[in-house]
Amino acid sequence: MQRKASAVWQGGLKDGKGTISTDSGVLKQTQYSFSTRFENGVGTNPEELLAAAHAGCFTMALSAQLGNAGLTAQKLETTATISLEKLADGFAITKSHLDLVAKIPGADKAKFDTAVKAAETGCPVSKLFKAEISVSARLEP
Repeated sequence: MQRKASAVWQGGLKDGKGTISTDSGVLKQTQYSFSTRFENGVGTNPEELLAAAHAGCFTMALSAQLGNAGLTAQKLETTATISLEKLADGFAITKSHLDLVAKIPGADKAKFDTAVKAAETGCPVSKLFKAEISVSARLEP
């Protein structure tokens, strides 16, 4: 299986602008630029897209792991925060932190924790990152 997205950039780094599109059409010439990446301009940026991908992948992987443990979530809500930092050799994505709130009626805390860890390490997007990946998980009653 392969999924595709494309980017087009015109101009210099700070004064240029670009668009990102996906084959599915969900993103179609979506704007991105220096200001959307390093400031608060209108549009998206690669780190935001990576955060969405990691949150979505982890949450689906957790649903599968919970199913393997005989649990079904009423709701799993994950927020991913990607850290882009300036290092000595340039910018790098250094972390992806996942913050999870889960509502799983009748869940056993030990089974929940095991499922979260398995999803954290087993999600394909987690495997892609060379950056530090962390998870904060809270099980609601």
